[in-house]
Amino acid sequence: MRIWGKIFGFLFGLMLSKNIFGALLGAWLGHKFDKGLSFDFDALNQKNEGQRQQVFFYSTFAIMGYIAKADGRVSEHEIAFANAYMDKLGLDATLRQQAQDAFSEGKMAGFPIDQQLKTLKRNCYNRQDLMLMFLEIQIQVAFADGQLGDEERAVLHHIAKQLGFSVSQLDQLLEMIIAGAKFNQNRGNVSQGGSKQQLENAYKLLGVNADDSPQVIKKAYRKQMAQHHPDKLVAKGLPPEMMEMANQKAQDIQSAYELITKKS
Repeated sequence: MRIWGKIFGFLFGLMLSKNIFGALLGAWLGHKFDKGLSFDFDALNQKNEGQRQQVFFYSTFAIMGYIAKADGRVSEHEIAFANAYMDKLGLDATLRQQAQDAFSEGKMAGFPIDQQLKTLKRNCYNRQDLMLMFLEIQIQVAFADGQLGDEERAVLHHIAKQLGFSVSQLDQLLEMIIAGAKFNQNRGNVSQGGSKQQLENAYKLLGVNADDSPQVIKKAYRKQMAQHHPDKLVAKGLPPEMMEMANQKAQDIQSAYELITKKS
């Protein structure tokens, strides 16, 4: 219910007329003003949320295609990653086609990456965790073949800058994502050497060092879990279809922290 029109109308009427009748007249006019401004904000929020999810979904796959073509050709690893990513999300036929179309558009010469990043940033304003998730996805596709070429790294730096991330933030994120990929690959390796490497990956995945105190490590763990909590990300605009990736990331963070606490 809007009341500011009534309040200001009452005060303005009282100031002009110096009597209660003028004040009441002002309040009545203010009431009409409030009614004229009545609006279904819930419907507007739902519309904005739907648009945010659509922009995030399209941008994810279009820029995924752009990065895949960064070195001049799209490798089989990158195509396989994109398809595996769609499989993991469990996209239906319609959404899968939309994702494939977006990926193809991103590969085309002259794709307006800066314009698309501006659109993404505008729709995800003040949702840094959502932007972080987006950047992490793009790093994963760039690292799909187990390597990160100079062209791919340059594109990632450009994307990060456009989204408001510093060079140092991206470099740290790169190390964490690469460690996370290795952590997943070596999850079943229980040999002494493998266990040691897995522990190192766990520290890097959380963005901490082996000589950090338990308090520092726990704080980093909680921060990472808060940033990647699936429900929070969906509430901020992550398309529900992409929730599985947030779930996987949260599980990796949990597993890394459990491994560190078990070894300490």
